[in-house]
Amino acid sequence: MSTPMFDHYNIIKEQYKDCIVFYRLGDFYEMFSDDAVLASKLLELTLTARAGEKMCGVPYHAVETYIARLLNLGYKVAICEQLTEPEKGKRVERDVVRVITPGTVTEESILEETRNNYIMSVYVSEGKMAICYSDITTGEFKCQDFDLNLDTNLADVLSRVMPKEVIGNSEAGKLYNSLAILRTGSLPKFSEYYQWAFGLDRCDKNLKKQFGENYAKVFELEKRNLIKVCAGALIEYLNETQKRLMKNINKIEIIKKDNFMTLDINTRRNLELTESARERKKYGSLLWLLDKTKTSMGGRMMRKIFDEPLLSSSQINNRLDCVEEVYKKILLRDKLSEELSEVNDIERISGKIAFGSINPKEMLSLKNSLKVMPKIKATLEECNKLNKYANGIENFDYIVDLLERAIDDNAPSLLKDGGYIKKGFNTELDNLRSMRDNAEGWKNNLEKEEKEKTGIPSLKIKYNRVFGYFIEVNRKDADKVPLYYERKQTISNNERYVTEDLKRLENQILSASEDSIKLEAKIYSAIKESLLDQIEALQKTAKTIAIIDCILALGVSAVKHNLVKPTINNNIKDIKIEGGRHPVVEAFMKNGTFISNDTYLNNEDDRIMVITGPNMAGKSTFMRQVALITFMAHIGSFVPATSAEICLTDRIFTRVGASDDLTFGQSTFMVEMSEVANILANATSKSLIILDEIGRGTSTFDGLSIAWAVVEHISKMGLGKTLFATHYHELTELEGVLNGVKNYKVLVKELDDRVVFLHKIVRGGANKSFGIEVARLAGVPREVLDRAKEISKNLESVNKKLDLNIFKENKQKAEDNNKLAQSILAIVKDIDINRVSPMTAFDILVDLVNKIKQGE
Repeated sequence: MSTPMFDHYNIIKEQYKDCIVFYRLGDFYEMFSDDAVLASKLLELTLTARAGEKMCGVPYHAVETYIARLLNLGYKVAICEQLTEPEKGKRVERDVVRVITPGTVTEESILEETRNNYIMSVYVSEGKMAICYSDITTGEFKCQDFDLNLDTNLADVLSRVMPKEVIGNSEAGKLYNSLAILRTGSLPKFSEYYQWAFGLDRCDKNLKKQFGENYAKVFELEKRNLIKVCAGALIEYLNETQKRLMKNINKIEIIKKDNFMTLDINTRRNLELTESARERKKYGSLLWLLDKTKTSMGGRMMRKIFDEPLLSSSQINNRLDCVEEVYKKILLRDKLSEELSEVNDIERISGKIAFGSINPKEMLSLKNSLKVMPKIKATLEECNKLNKYANGIENFDYIVDLLERAIDDNAPSLLKDGGYIKKGFNTELDNLRSMRDNAEGWKNNLEKEEKEKTGIPSLKIKYNRVFGYFIEVNRKDADKVPLYYERKQTISNNERYVTEDLKRLENQILSASEDSIKLEAKIYSAIKESLLDQIEALQKTAKTIAIIDCILALGVSAVKHNLVKPTINNNIKDIKIEGGRHPVVEAFMKNGTFISNDTYLNNEDDRIMVITGPNMAGKSTFMRQVALITFMAHIGSFVPATSAEICLTDRIFTRVGASDDLTFGQSTFMVEMSEVANILANATSKSLIILDEIGRGTSTFDGLSIAWAVVEHISKMGLGKTLFATHYHELTELEGVLNGVKNYKVLVKELDDRVVFLHKIVRGGANKSFGIEVARLAGVPREVLDRAKEISKNLESVNKKLDLNIFKENKQKAEDNNKLAQSILAIVKDIDINRVSPMTAFDILVDLVNKIKQGE
């Protein structure tokens, strides 16, 4: 059955086919037809019918909860609001005021406080690509372009930004959907946007309207049409969905590829930088360990610091110097901690000012935050290194004074019923409120007068929303009612009347109440308008506070976890770590129980560490800690070590762990080889490579062959400093044959029929894997272990008879140079006699004796 309302709904739905339309009807948002059927299943709502149409609804006060659930499932929601008040005989005007998508959320209850909510636009044309991404709640708008390796570069940006929504042209969609990174399930589906939105002229107009007529010159985009198109299409999309001005998006930041260390998504997960590998939560990650920020802005900045490790020596050392100042001054730490604890989310509040959606409570939060700024500025001005940040904090005395005078300290969040403008701010408003608030007194006076005039003791003047003010008289006194009383209503025991005096009083009271609410709204709008001019100053201050918050957090973490300042600059070419520790593993252990290790890697003789030893002995922990220490140095953090010299590193690669990708028909070994292929294709001489157990996903000989060939390739191509852990102790043969390869092992003590892991990395190679001993520790039955030992001995006797001439091209060289002697000599040369402990020295000696005996 067709009605005017359903006809209007169908018109709206036709315009927003890709959205679930929330249609406002009184105190509910209703969904109809196919939307209702879908939403009832997704949101577990009761499906009903009205005029033959299926429908379901949610209360307006709880709508954000339901919207959040739909967004998490990848749906868009079009909010169709009532634009006029319901009046008898008139149709309520309604229209879509906003489209909420996963990348354009502004509601606090849906957003993560300490994480940016990015929407990304990708544009691909003629073998080139531009990427733009924005967080509309903070005003960030960043762009980057590429003309080579589009798939790799897009994957790298996606793993860094982790957008909630991605749009683009059709060519971009093809590239995006082909990326292996999508198999992680952590990225959204690609949404192809209108082709006409990517026209250069249209995009140029969009950008001029958003950023000003001279935007191309101001942001150095005059010859970068690819970025113009990508950015202009994103602005088109934001205008289409938000339907309001976005004054907080006022600057385009161009990202240069060489600004940051590149980390692919596998590396981020393997190193557990921002979330644990198993639970996929912050707890147990490096971010959890270091993030001691006091504000939401600082929390988002800290994550950004993790996503964008610096490659500029000056920027890194500037941050390290600031952290050092906080580290050394306990009074400064305490003072900044106290002051920052009073600061609310100025950055996102400025976004709400831009959208015109700031509520009175948020204005109070803004006022209280800005009141602390002079104290923070004064604290920074007293510092030696942090004093340069004092200029980033603007003066907001005018805003603080305005909000102090205007906004009531007990203001409600909602504007509907008024009561948020402080008494004394506006004389006219005070008079209207006085008239409204004195209604009870006036009513009581009139009631007294009428009782005296009529002599009716039961007479009372009452009010309800339906009839307004009325005189109520008990029916037994009806004969005493004067003629000028006009009957209004009869109820069970009473009669209700009105008089001209009562009507006059009602009009005065109701109009005063209505007029006060209207005037209050007008005053509030003027205050919001005055705040618009402060957006850029607020953004600048918010960014400064976020940086200070992060520096404080890193300083506090350095004190708490016994971290030291690393040395990192353009002159250092090596990675030299003394007493290195894994920061997160150590945090979960008892004090002093973590075994530290040294690391030395250079671009010459010590470029590849081949590390042998059994599982559980600490190989993976050691390699990860080297990567983490390198990473921490690049974000300007102190590191867990006795001392550390770190060279500038362009990328960190990790190939760790094993897992099937059955959804895409890939076995463990295929996943492993895909990751290895990516590393070999993209690593440079400035990279750090972590490889753990390459080749174990296939047969022993195939696996050994692949692992061997990978080490050879890294050595010959000079791909970077490499930590290579393996069960194949045959790979220890590579030292002395391949340039830059050195053997290391994890110390193990054999006591009777069991092993003790010492977690110490020393020069030399393991001559057995202790796999059966590890199986015993895991609880494998005794009879199985005994049989395994028997089989192992038989296999060893067979292998001794095999002549595996792996080094065909190097056979004569190996024979001529006496490989055993060379190996022993290399180990002895690398011993630092001043630092080696007696226990370690004894273990090295035992290892050398065994090597000589086995070589006889």
